[in-house]
Amino acid sequence: MPADAPERPRPELTPGEWSQLLQVARGSIAHGLRRGKPLPVDPGEYPEVLQRLRASFVTLHLRGQLRGCIGVLEAIRPLVDDVAKNAYAAAFSDPRFEPLREAERQGLDIHISVLSPSEPMRFTSEQDLVRQVRPGVDGLILADGSRRGTFLPSVWESLPDRESFLRHLKLKAGLPPDYWSETIQVSRYTAESYPPV
Repeated sequence: MPADAPERPRPELTPGEWSQLLQVARGSIAHGLRRGKPLPVDPGEYPEVLQRLRASFVTLHLRGQLRGCIGVLEAIRPLVDDVAKNAYAAAFSDPRFEPLREAERQGLDIHISVLSPSEPMRFTSEQDLVRQVRPGVDGLILADGSRRGTFLPSVWESLPDRESFLRHLKLKAGLPPDYWSETIQVSRYTAESYPPV
């Protein structure tokens, strides 16, 4: 790794724990197809690390195309329960897509991201903000007034350039790509993902 490359966060979850989360996500989608609601989970039946309050996103792909992505930015419930609810919501409640059908379930790829707490960034200009952003590491939350959008760190795969990343994030927040104001707020977070990116 080059000396100036940003340091990635140290993994917190073992392969076995990721496997459990993936099983819960798949189970919640299957339960949703049968019962119309997320899989109920008892966090006490899982390892302690999966019982901690953590924020997560679940992203679904079908034949290489996005099929749903739902998550939360603030830790409000045990991680294993958060993944169950977000997997269900990504399959059935993402407003960009029709609810998942049974025929689509077998070809579904599930990607889980577990977020660190977000931290506000301090910057004096757009150029200063761009300079501070760590490609491949930072997820960003951009907000101005009622407009708000976030990109997970995995988005760097398709938008590796800092300026492009920020322009597209503004679009996601409902702002013009060249928009700037003194009231823009940006926070950053990291994410541990499975499968790894």
